[in-house]
Amino acid sequence: MSDAADVVEHRPLIIAGTGSAGLTAAIYAARSNNDPLVFEGDEPGGQLTLTSEVENFPGFPEGINGAEFINNAKEQAKRFGAEVKNGIVASVDDSQRPFRVEMANGDVYTADAVIAASGASARTLGIPGEDELMGYGLSTCATCDGAFFRGEDMLVVGGGDAAMEEASFLTKFADTVYLVHRREEFRAEDYWIDRVQEHVDEGNIEIMRNTEVTELHGTREDGVESVTLVSHPEGHPTDKLDDPETEERDFPVGAVFFAIGHTPNTDYLADTGVELDDEGYIKTTGGDGGGQTRTAVPGLFGAGDVVDYHYQQAVTAAGMGCKAAIDADDYLEEQKRAEAKAGETAAADD
Repeated sequence: MSDAADVVEHRPLIIAGTGSAGLTAAIYAARSNNDPLVFEGDEPGGQLTLTSEVENFPGFPEGINGAEFINNAKEQAKRFGAEVKNGIVASVDDSQRPFRVEMANGDVYTADAVIAASGASARTLGIPGEDELMGYGLSTCATCDGAFFRGEDMLVVGGGDAAMEEASFLTKFADTVYLVHRREEFRAEDYWIDRVQEHVDEGNIEIMRNTEVTELHGTREDGVESVTLVSHPEGHPTDKLDDPETEERDFPVGAVFFAIGHTPNTDYLADTGVELDDEGYIKTTGGDGGGQTRTAVPGLFGAGDVVDYHYQQAVTAAGMGCKAAIDADDYLEEQKRAEAKAGETAAADD
């Protein structure tokens, strides 16, 4: 970070991210008179904006469009005094106080506390049809969207714990769940492999090994109608498209779920004292995976999917955003008391 860069503005609190966690934190922080400045990042609204309907968040008995949910939360935060700006946080300098927060465009802000609520981006395949059908039959969250496709044949892509768990979950709604994996062997723990095998034995799941999805077919009006599959007996068929043993076919399904992992958006914390796990998720004090919000750096807090690699739900992210704002408020009050005490001590020494 360039020390020579002029500081645009100082705020008591800066929040990175405008998903469920970031906006909930903004609402609570604004109501606590902490004048939060919230940056949207390069995926404003996060994963919820890719969800056509949110039906599992309390208070919306008829469901609500994901983008509308985010916009409502944003307006609610603004009503209490939060300011939301477009901008990508590039780095945070925690070697001094206040924190120096540099943006991708070179602007520099300072803050007494920072909440990292920048979320995690679902990994995708980058195949034709993906952009058009995301949220319209293609999803990265079975728990969020599985019930919309009750009675349909559904296809899950992946071979790890997440794919096994999502495939098992979808048997509640699907006619048949097809689990597609590009290799013969799964990466999942034996527990999940055994669970899936039970469903296979019951006829609820069919496993397609050594197979990959190369294209999605359908429209936003009608949703996903089919996928193109390629298979090779030795696995990784997209690396062997010219091999005569590679087979390609069109396969009808009503919904597709990518379960190939998430990438936490924590690059901007790489040079700080914040502890990250091997995947890049923030480790918080008192246990990781969605519990607490304080990080190893006093005054820097984590909330939502950037911390919680397991649940990754709008409601759990909102809960962590609430916690982070309250923890940040406690921290800011502690700093005020410490400054006041230091001032009193200095006055007494004079």
